[in-house]
Amino acid sequence: MSEYFEHQLDEFKQKLLAMASHAESAVSRALIAFKERDAESALKVIEQDRILDHFEVENDEIAISLLAKAPLASDLRLITVGMRISHDLERVGDQATGIARRAIEQAKEPPIDPQIDMSRLAGLALRMLDDALESFVGRQPARARAIIPRDKEVDALNRQANLKLVNWMIEHPEAIRRALRVIGVCKALERIADHATNIAEEVVYLYEGHDIRHSHEPVLVES
Repeated sequence: MSEYFEHQLDEFKQKLLAMASHAESAVSRALIAFKERDAESALKVIEQDRILDHFEVENDEIAISLLAKAPLASDLRLITVGMRISHDLERVGDQATGIARRAIEQAKEPPIDPQIDMSRLAGLALRMLDDALESFVGRQPARARAIIPRDKEVDALNRQANLKLVNWMIEHPEAIRRALRVIGVCKALERIADHATNIAEEVVYLYEGHDIRHSHEPVLVES
């Protein structure tokens, strides 16, 4: 393996990690802006979404260059998985932007209190994303496998929140638009958990060579 190839591959990994950090931060800042009704902070999240878009373009360019000269099958797998992770991270950024847009809209109207435990839903989704990225960095496919079943818990919490909000809207028809924004934020968090699951599946493929996407393979965790 040439020194230049190793340098490019290392640059690719570092850009992925920087992109991951930015994506996680964007989601956290968007959620705080929504909770605190801070339109100014939400606007900054939206403005900085172009950073993730730029990361994805750069990562694709580096990956294409690397694919042309990857000497080993393991390198090919790392590069293709890295491209998929980059795409998922860009989509996480899109979800953060969606939350921020709702925060700006919500800040213009009186607050509502439908008693939704959004912090739990957000915490689960963000922990899944963080664990997925840590499993990638730490070469831990078993840790990645353990993330996948947690997506069902996020789905269940999202359904519970939706049901509660629908019932709340029946009792408060004057606040339907505001409640729908909360539903939108919950859906964005559910989608972030889906992207975390995608990354976890990619990590399993990268380090074990098994493509478990769309499969009915039982999720086993090493003890």
